[in-house]
Amino acid sequence: MAEVRLWIGTTKGLFVATASGSRRDWAVEGPHFGGWHAMHAKASPARPERVWASVHTDWHGQVMHRSDDGGATWQPVGNDFAYAGDPGTHPWYDGSPRPWTFKRIWHLEPDPHDADTVWAGAEDAALFRSTDGGATWVEIAAFREGNHGESWGPGAGGLCLHTILIDPSGSGRMYAAVSAAGAFRSDDGGESWKLINRGLHSDYLPEPEAEVGHCVHNLAMHPTRPDTVFMQKHWDVCRSDDAGETWTEISGDLPSDFGFPIAVHAHEPETVYVVPILSDSEHYPPDGRLRVYRTRGGGGAWEALTEGLPQANFRQNILRDAMSVDTLDPCGIYFGTTGGSVFASADAGDSWIPVAEHLPRVLSVEAQILP
Repeated sequence: MAEVRLWIGTTKGLFVATASGSRRDWAVEGPHFGGWHAMHAKASPARPERVWASVHTDWHGQVMHRSDDGGATWQPVGNDFAYAGDPGTHPWYDGSPRPWTFKRIWHLEPDPHDADTVWAGAEDAALFRSTDGGATWVEIAAFREGNHGESWGPGAGGLCLHTILIDPSGSGRMYAAVSAAGAFRSDDGGESWKLINRGLHSDYLPEPEAEVGHCVHNLAMHPTRPDTVFMQKHWDVCRSDDAGETWTEISGDLPSDFGFPIAVHAHEPETVYVVPILSDSEHYPPDGRLRVYRTRGGGGAWEALTEGLPQANFRQNILRDAMSVDTLDPCGIYFGTTGGSVFASADAGDSWIPVAEHLPRVLSVEAQILP
C-alpha cells in the first residue's frame, strides 16, 4: 500500500508526518532544523527520495538543504555565504545596482522531470534556478526586468515571490506570483516572463485595474489543464481559462473572498478548495468556524466542509503554502494552521481528522506519495 508523507514547515523546524494509503493513523517526527524557520520543503517528482528545504533565521540568514534519502539526512547546498549573519546582505542577486535585498526563500519548486533542477522564489521578489542539484543558483533576471519591477511593492508579509507552477507536460509553460505585483507567465521554460493581470480589480490601488500592483496570494493549476489557472488574491477568488490573459471573479457565495491558500483536486479539474478568512486585518475564519470551501463547478457555488473541524472560537489562519493535495483516489486534502494544527481529509474534503496538534506556527504543507 502507498505511503503518504507530509512535509510540514514551521517557525521552529520541519516536521514529517507519515501514514499508509488509508490515511487514518499518522506518525509525526521532527523537528529537522529545530529552531529555524522551515519556510518550505518539497520532494522531487523525478527522484522521490530527493527533498529540498529552505530554512532561515534572522541570525544565520538563508540556508538551502537537500536530502537524497527521504529526509533521513540533510546537506547544505549552494551556501558558501550561508552564515554571513545579516540576511539583508546575502549575495544571491547578480550584483547589479537594484533597490532589492535578499532576505529568504519562500517557495521551492522541483522540476517535474529533472531531479537536479529546482526553482526558488525569493524575498525580495526574484526567481532563481539551480540545474546542478543546488550547488549553484542563477537569478532569472528577465523576471523583473521589463515587468515594471521598479514599481513592485511589498504586501503585509513582504515583497515575496511565493508561488511557482510548472506544466508537467514539458510545454515550457510556467506561472509565478508576487505579493504585491501580480501574476506572471512564461512560455519558454522560465527564460522570459510577462505580467498576466488583465481583468483583476483591486480597490486598494490608485488605479484598481492597473497592469501591476495586485496582491496575488496564491495560484493553483490542474496538471492536465495548464491553460486554466485559479487564483486567491487580496480580496477575490478568480480563474482564467486562457493562461492568464484574462481573469474573471468566481467568489460567488463564499462568506468572504479573502484568504491565502487555493488548491485543485488531483482528479477533478473543476473542483477547487479555499479557506476564507474574515478580512485583510482579521486573519481568522468568519464566525470563528474553521471551514474549507469546495466548488465542484470551477467557482460560483461553494459548499462548506466542516465535519471534524473546530466550529467555535477558532481564531487561526491558514497561510498560502499551507494547503496541499495528494494523488490517491479518493483525493487527500491537507492543511496546517498558524496555531500549529494539521488536518487531513482522505475523502476529498467530506470529513477531516487531526494529523498533529500543538506544533509551531505552520508555514507550509506538501503532500508526497511513495509506493
